[in-house]
Amino acid sequence: MSFKPVGFRALLIASLSVTAFAQDPVRDLAARFDGKVSVYAKNLKTGATYSLAGDTRVNTASTIKLPILIGVYAAIAEGRVKWTDLSELGKENKVGGSGVLNEMSDGTKIPLRDLVRYMMLLSDNSATNMVLDHVPGNSVNKTLEKLGIHETRSLRKILRGTIPEGISDAGRDPANKSFGIGVATAHEMVTLLERLHRGELVSTAASAEILDIMKKQQGRQGLPRRFDVDVADKPGALDHLRSDVGIVYSKLGPVAIAITCWDIPKIDWSPDNPAYLFIADAARILVENLTKPAE
Repeated sequence: MSFKPVGFRALLIASLSVTAFAQDPVRDLAARFDGKVSVYAKNLKTGATYSLAGDTRVNTASTIKLPILIGVYAAIAEGRVKWTDLSELGKENKVGGSGVLNEMSDGTKIPLRDLVRYMMLLSDNSATNMVLDHVPGNSVNKTLEKLGIHETRSLRKILRGTIPEGISDAGRDPANKSFGIGVATAHEMVTLLERLHRGELVSTAASAEILDIMKKQQGRQGLPRRFDVDVADKPGALDHLRSDVGIVYSKLGPVAIAITCWDIPKIDWSPDNPAYLFIADAARILVENLTKPAE
């Protein structure tokens, strides 16, 4: 089994989780899923964890926007950029895919504070590239390295055409060629989420503000789907990939979860994509079992 408890109370809880997971329903769910999966989860109250390929390096899709946001807050704290710094929208920085800025008028000036909200709340691709103009991938990655995050990296901007732009040093590494705009592990994403929860990233206020932004993001197909409690998350999607990273604030304690599904054979942009259903069902199982109280 892949549950790792920490401390005596966590040991009791995780022991019950192992019993409840005698057949490991997450692994069973993955075996029935047509594609590959990586899962890591941690009860942020007890320390109990679950991993299924949780240290596998995966394509982040838009979940890399969370590390980018952390990098922006670090740059703000260090005085390298200001929330009032403006970007002017034009043909040269409009990107297709998710978001709304691609449809807005050229010449619109947008402050960095608003850009990061477009990036996170609507997963706006144009906003993301404009954010990376202020805080490039190399800067984001230096912040991650300082935090002890060694695998998760911003690799490049989102493609406007066929020629990649804004390539970071990590993006030039041949080992990262297949990962698109970002690479991460589920384990490291959960580590970032845990440190946000504990108020340890940049500052207590910055950590709280980042989580507040994440609670307001508009895509509810994945982690939030089966819950009627707050979920602070950032999803991602490509033709053959779905991912979601976030914290489920269950009544029995917060659980940080990162899940990526890839090599999905069928392109399906409906809210009922099988990968979204896997993420939702796996999250429900994880929260139920990682928060079981000791008897």
